[in-house]
Amino acid sequence: MNMLKIALLQMTPCKSLKENLEKGIMCCKQAKEKGADIALFPEMWSNGYNIYNRPVEEWKKEAISIDSDFINTFGTLAKQLHMAIGITLLEKYQKAPRNSLALFDRYGELKLVYAKVHTCFGSTPKLSRERSTWKCLSISKKI
Repeated sequence: MNMLKIALLQMTPCKSLKENLEKGIMCCKQAKEKGADIALFPEMWSNGYNIYNRPVEEWKKEAISIDSDFINTFGTLAKQLHMAIGITLLEKYQKAPRNSLALFDRYGELKLVYAKVHTCFGSTPKLSRERSTWKCLSISKKI
């Protein structure tokens, strides 16, 4: 039976986007050395989920686009390592940033972007826009 080996990268974020990029690259390389087929990052890796005890406008400025150098670097890395990578980010989006994951297959192709649906904001539960559809995709297995 073919097994899919997943590296759940649990690490502490750094203080800048550049430092998180460098640490993320290093951890993906280590995951590949350990035989991973896919590496998945902790939530909002781009800014280290650094949204608490800060003014909203301050952390909103840290949102990055899905086609940023930061994200594209992980696509290139996925191709180089021949390993799928799920990189997370505070994504710059139309009206407000979103908490997203970009999934690259082992060929470095962006296969999907998933934005988390929040069901609670602060201490007041509220439903956010629920999706009536979702994606299910296939990524090639190791041969």
